[in-house]
Amino acid sequence: MMDTVIGIDIGGTSVRVGRTDQQGELLALRESPIEARRGPRAGMEKIARLIEDSLEEQGAADRAQPVNLLGIGVGCTGPVDPVSGIVNNPYTLPTWENVPLRSWLEGRFGVPVRLENDADAAALGEYWKGAGQGFERLYAITVGTGIGTALVVNGEIYRGLNGSHPEGGHQTIDPDGPQCYCGARGCWESLASGPAIARMAREMVAEYRDPDEAGHRQPEPAEMRNSALLEMDDDRIVARTIARLAENDDPLAVKIIERAAYYFSLGVANIVLLFTPDLIVLSGGVMKSAALFMPTLKEVVMRFDGIVPASEVQIRRAELGAHAGVYGAAYSILQRLNR
Repeated sequence: MMDTVIGIDIGGTSVRVGRTDQQGELLALRESPIEARRGPRAGMEKIARLIEDSLEEQGAADRAQPVNLLGIGVGCTGPVDPVSGIVNNPYTLPTWENVPLRSWLEGRFGVPVRLENDADAAALGEYWKGAGQGFERLYAITVGTGIGTALVVNGEIYRGLNGSHPEGGHQTIDPDGPQCYCGARGCWESLASGPAIARMAREMVAEYRDPDEAGHRQPEPAEMRNSALLEMDDDRIVARTIARLAENDDPLAVKIIERAAYYFSLGVANIVLLFTPDLIVLSGGVMKSAALFMPTLKEVVMRFDGIVPASEVQIRRAELGAHAGVYGAAYSILQRLNR
């Protein structure tokens, strides 16, 4: 009989279901839109079908070795409660309020289920099978639509009061900065996430297009007038496009990325001061362009070398990409089973 576990990664737009063995070899992977607005029951039924399809696929491939499902791990975009197993996230999963996902899956499949925040699951994945192998203390930062953070110490997720998930993405960087949905001004996510970079770019583009109407600013350097961003409609100005232009030395895109990199670096420096981990792992869509951020990041972090051993903190890109959450979710349930 073949022992296997299921790792599930639920995001705001899609769900990935992976099947691994106990050593962490990914045996199968399925993905589908989550379609949260159809309601949590429809979403959970879709997840169940993906699990069943994966198990049936293995059974059909090797009838001599039946599949023995040991457990299911789930990483889900938060807020989630790992203690109660409830998802309460109407923000990025519209209609998913007070959803008892863990108990539902346990009832459906008759095996233990563990629920984690998606950032925690991705961090566990990198610790187990990615960039974090061999490190005791790993701090993971995911920069995309928002900024998610997680701390792993000796293979265990650090949890706050009542099992809560600390939100490093909402640390205040600039108290006079833009309003965030969390209620604060100038938090890290509102200054360095993908949407924040796009917003910053649109504001700067508006200034350069007509500096007089933007507040009688001084004429900008002539080379800024050559930026391709000035010819784009606002809906085309997104972080991915800005990064691509910056890589090709577009002057305005470079200026925008430099500002975003500075804000991002301040947040990382705070993390180095607070936790001084062995390794900081960067992931997410924005960090596909991490090379643009690294010079500023290293310069800002090194300001604190001596107060803490900042020079010894390694900072690198994650290795597992979109699969990190699946690996981490599988690892989380294996941890529970092994205990």
